Amino acid sequence: MLDDIKVHVKFKLSGLWCSVMFCYIYGDYFELYQPGKLQGMLSDRTALGAATQTTLLGMAAVMAIPSLMVFLSLLLPATSSRWLNIVFGALYSVIMVLAIQGSWHFYVFFGLIEIALTLAIVWHAWTWPKRSAP
Repeated sequence: MLDDIKVHVKFKLSGLWCSVMFCYIYGDYFELYQPGKLQGMLSDRTALGAATQTTLLGMAAVMAIPSLMVFLSLLLPATSSRWLNIVFGALYSVIMVLAIQGSWHFYVFFGLIEIALTLAIVWHAWTWPKRSAP
């Protein structure tokens, strides 16, 4: 038999957010290979319209949250971490459901993995083990 240890939910959540971020990065990187994508970027177009400072700041904020959740899942007290993981896990699941509509197959593939991972985040946070009363 192999020796195994019980992994605390904080480490599971942090690892799940890391996996989500890798999928985001690779999905967005591969998207650059779609015909016309780079030309569109050079022509000042994004998925949300013109590439203004406000649009890019908004996109940066949306992508900063999962990056921060890698660390915040470990740092924050259990109650705060639990609720942030539930809220952001659900929010990013919905974002990806909307983002993959009509996308290329590789993006749908990454999107489905991202949805599964963010739903796993919600599930692990929701079922966070309770400490028994002393």
